[in-house]
Amino acid sequence: MTKRTDTQSPAPHVADSHELIRVHGARENNLKDITVEIPKRRLTVFTGVSGSGKSSLVFDTIAAESQRLINETYSTFVQGFMPTLARPDVDVLEGLTTAIIVDQQRMGSDPRSTVGTATDANAMLRILFSRLGQPHIGSSRAFSFNIPSISGAGAVTVERGGKTVKERRSFSITGGMCPRCEGRGAVTDIDLTQLYDDSKSLSEGALTIPGYSMDGWYGRIFKGCGFFDPDKPIRRFTKKELHDLLYKEPTKIKVEGINLTYEGLIPKIQKSMLSKDVDSLQPHIRAFVERAMTFTTCPDCDGTRLSEGARSSKIEGISIADACTMQISDLAAWVRGLDEPSVKPLLTALGETLDSFVQIGLGYLSLDRPSGTLSGGEAQRVKMIRHLGSSLTDVTYVFDEPTTGLHPHDIQRMNDLLLSLRDKGNTVLVVEHKPEVIAIADHVVDLGPGAGTAGGTVCFEGTVEGLRAGGTVTGRHFDDRAAVKDTVRAATGTLRIRGARANNLQDVDVDIPLGVLTVITGVAGSGKSSLVHGSIPATEGVVSVDQGAIRGSRRSNPATYTGLLDPIRKAFAKANGVKPALFSANSEGACPTCKGAGVIYTDLAIMAGIATTCEECEGRRFDASVLEYRLGDRDISEVLAMPVTEAAEFFADGEARTPAAHRILGRLADVGLGYLTLGQPLTTLSGGERQRLKLATHMAEKGGVYVLDEPTTGLHLADVEQLLGLLDRLVDSGKSVIVIEHHQAVMAHADWIIDLGPGAGHDGGRIVFEGSPADLVAARSTLTGEHLAAYVGA
Repeated sequence: MTKRTDTQSPAPHVADSHELIRVHGARENNLKDITVEIPKRRLTVFTGVSGSGKSSLVFDTIAAESQRLINETYSTFVQGFMPTLARPDVDVLEGLTTAIIVDQQRMGSDPRSTVGTATDANAMLRILFSRLGQPHIGSSRAFSFNIPSISGAGAVTVERGGKTVKERRSFSITGGMCPRCEGRGAVTDIDLTQLYDDSKSLSEGALTIPGYSMDGWYGRIFKGCGFFDPDKPIRRFTKKELHDLLYKEPTKIKVEGINLTYEGLIPKIQKSMLSKDVDSLQPHIRAFVERAMTFTTCPDCDGTRLSEGARSSKIEGISIADACTMQISDLAAWVRGLDEPSVKPLLTALGETLDSFVQIGLGYLSLDRPSGTLSGGEAQRVKMIRHLGSSLTDVTYVFDEPTTGLHPHDIQRMNDLLLSLRDKGNTVLVVEHKPEVIAIADHVVDLGPGAGTAGGTVCFEGTVEGLRAGGTVTGRHFDDRAAVKDTVRAATGTLRIRGARANNLQDVDVDIPLGVLTVITGVAGSGKSSLVHGSIPATEGVVSVDQGAIRGSRRSNPATYTGLLDPIRKAFAKANGVKPALFSANSEGACPTCKGAGVIYTDLAIMAGIATTCEECEGRRFDASVLEYRLGDRDISEVLAMPVTEAAEFFADGEARTPAAHRILGRLADVGLGYLTLGQPLTTLSGGERQRLKLATHMAEKGGVYVLDEPTTGLHLADVEQLLGLLDRLVDSGKSVIVIEHHQAVMAHADWIIDLGPGAGHDGGRIVFEGSPADLVAARSTLTGEHLAAYVGA
């Protein structure tokens, strides 16, 4: 045996010296040349007020560079198919590991995408039914609603023995797609009365479809095609003439010596309007589509999207359509009950995936739920599913507010998941505002002190105890607790909902009080959104601010989105005696070199494109001649560079006094966006900023009832106070405010609480409490009551 004689411990291996992610000189977006050191294999939480630079540091610097470096390891051929990423504006980034980003981007709203297809659970179910389903109908493709059944036959040419031989071959593919609805689950019918007025002839302008004027090419085609008489009223058309007008296949015709193609109205508008995303259409075309289209459940497949053959094959009396409509927690139990040694590995993998849904708090979903209907928080947790059972270690997981949309009861479960990922030896970076998540951090980085240009610096780095003791905004507000109101406002009326049965609601009857602040709460999946969005009629008096994404290109900014630019352009035009179009960077006033973008983009194929500031306008976006026109001693580019608060003073009085612009700026300041500059691209705004921008825009509408869906999403503890003040001002001005919310500070501030539950999915959908917050705390009869009582210290 050998004996060690030295008592000293060996020197650490050089490979163990890389224990930190070092960031030096980060300047992305509003970051001010900051330097941070983040410990690996620990849970680090990044906090700070909304707009302070958290996402710029975590997503746009650390995660973006990690992904860019990984992409560069692939061949140039493969890189051509991948998104190109520019190197972040940072001096040094050391110690990076592979980054897996789990963000809050909504999942694609493709009508064929469901929870099952997005998580591979459907793929495993299809294989299971192709092996065990009786009667056997084919491979796993026969159970896919994205694969149609096709067959064909014909002659093929084969070289054989030096001769060319023709043979007849046939083939068939059995798919699971319902032939009627093509796997969409719904069929669209067109209301013909919205396409034309049948009492008129085409020449008299019978067509009511936007753009189909008889004065242009459409008029020439209809008059010269010869398929019907354009001067005869449509109601007197024969069956063949009406069929040719509406459904005729593309046919070559000659009109006035020009070769053209004639196509029936319905296939033509299906290609040009109905195949596109409704939200992306121009307003007048969208209004037409919503008028003319009726969506009904497919009568052949009853909304299951599957063909009759796929629905006929069953395992223990359950078809794949039945399995996909089951609540996932029930489906997991059914899969565990199957005992078939031949597919044991498949059953194990499928069971683990379904158990992950339950573990993460999404057991109330079903696999056939369209992925476009998931909230931001639900979408983020669905993306987490594939990482929970991963064997990878030394990976950097990056989360964007993982507690969004979670009831306090569910936050503990999310914390356990974050800690389990860390305990596997991974680095976990979390952007978060909730104190319950900050409390479990090993390391905290607090950015601020303010938002926008007032942020972008590191205010604190260290432990949670150090943050509490520190004088930062987050530290001061960390232990803030809102108190339950002593007196609540009296209702001025009620909004009656009777027999609500949308989604999981179980015949709910409830009276929502008007003239007060009402909070609808309950665990995730208990039926809150179904009650509010599904049962409150969207009449003219209801203003609904949901969590849908703001659509906008890099040319869009707060001034264009809120309509603020119109009164500003008119004020400039009036003061200088010129056209308003000159003061738009997207119209006549644009710099001719960069076309009003302010930067010139150079596409470098597989390398990241380069954006260089336009030398002609120096990034101001306007033609030099336009900048000579001034209003109140400022040109249009200087006005767009102003923060909201400064612009509000500028347009309040003096030569630049513009009441219409001042009103919009006041609303932006009310929702806490006083630091945004008017010309900041929408693409650079955080999720919380976008929702408040939407709220400010909707505040202009003449509604009596405001419905807000989790307005505290993305809000710092300090900003929540400002939001409560805004809600109070809305109620005091005579509005009724209904808020779907999990944040206890908003619950405590409410005049009336409606709590749904007691659980999620089919365990929820009932009213478990109605009353004041004080009564809820005193009763402690629900999960919400228990957590609210603990929060206010009762």
